[in-house]
Amino acid sequence: MSSIFTVSIFQSALELGCIYALVALALFISFTILNIADLTTDGCFTLGCAVGAMVTLAGHPFLALIAAMVAGAMAGFVTAFLQTKLGVESILAGIIVNTGLYTINIAVMGFSSIANLFGSDTLFSIGKDTLGSTFLGDWYKVILVALIVAVISSVLWWFLGTTLGMSIRATGDNADMVRSSSINPTFTITVGLCLANSLTGLSGALIAQYQKSADINIGTGMVTIALASLIIGQTLIGNKGSMLRRILGTILGSVLYRFIVAIALRLSVPAEALKLVSALIVAIAIAAPYVKKKVALKKREFANYRGNVKGEVK
Repeated sequence: MSSIFTVSIFQSALELGCIYALVALALFISFTILNIADLTTDGCFTLGCAVGAMVTLAGHPFLALIAAMVAGAMAGFVTAFLQTKLGVESILAGIIVNTGLYTINIAVMGFSSIANLFGSDTLFSIGKDTLGSTFLGDWYKVILVALIVAVISSVLWWFLGTTLGMSIRATGDNADMVRSSSINPTFTITVGLCLANSLTGLSGALIAQYQKSADINIGTGMVTIALASLIIGQTLIGNKGSMLRRILGTILGSVLYRFIVAIALRLSVPAEALKLVSALIVAIAIAAPYVKKKVALKKREFANYRGNVKGEVK
């Protein structure tokens, strides 16, 4: 058992969990707050990965993160435009944009399915030179990604407490009420989806620099992974309470998901089966509250039945 839980597994889970937490936060905005099933995630993650990789190859690792966020926001804008201006259902709009992004992504990568960043400066190679030589040692990657997630989470928490942020939250609760309050739901939905997909693009760029490569299929199943992380966090923390608590719960869910994946790999689960593991995690996490409620109901029914039986016997 000790060989399953090692320091390297813990470290890797923290690193990847923090990076993928940005995608989980993106779904937190679109799925939980706006109540929109945004399927742009897979293609947008690859878009951020491709844009981030190419800008990094050009010698601008920090600019690559900003460029990936802008690219992601543009993808979110197109999805929002299809929904709000052309009347396309949210799921169909996501599928349309996700399909079109495949061609755009491969074009960004110079019509190559893989882009290698070996030999190029990245955020992590710079961090190794500056932080790796200190007492942090091999933990510099954890510190870097944790700082990025902390900054993003703080900004997101602040933004959702502003007037615009409150309007976005209200739009997800009741768009008709928002419209009657002289707030344009088209604008709030557009801002929300742009913000969500910019975080997805940022996560893709970080993954590209983290693993020093970009692959055209890297985003496949990303929406399932993010949804699993989001639901794990909601199951543990709950989907009520303060906004900061819910944001932290989403990040925790992402880290825990990476722990589950790491343990599954240590137990010799084939890498090809990880998507199935993700689907099972999502199904279990979604079904858990319902099953818990049904079990409690059955217990009460059984208790009432026993009470009635005892009453009849007397």
